[in-house]
Amino acid sequence: MWTKHHKKRKIGRFVIPAMTVAFLSYFGYHCIHGDYGLRATEAFEHQRVARDKELAILKAKREHLENQVALLSDGSLDKDMLDEKARYQLNMSRADEIVVFNHYSN
Repeated sequence: MWTKHHKKRKIGRFVIPAMTVAFLSYFGYHCIHGDYGLRATEAFEHQRVARDKELAILKAKREHLENQVALLSDGSLDKDMLDEKARYQLNMSRADEIVVFNHYSN
């Protein structure tokens, strides 16, 4: 009967713990620094807040434009608004008028 005797190596008992440490280190690093990690989540949140502010500004601008369009619609035509827009677009005024330009963003 043949028997084999293996010498127990000291390295053998460190293989599984070393693989475990490598595994946990890899996934731990990517949980914090990865594409969907904690730092990326913070960046996404900052971006969401900035876009919410931009959305609020755009909504206010849209409401302002809708109000101007409502004043120029057929049912409630505002003569002053129509006169103002026509003069601004045509760049014309009467000789007895004083024109003051306001530089504001529409």
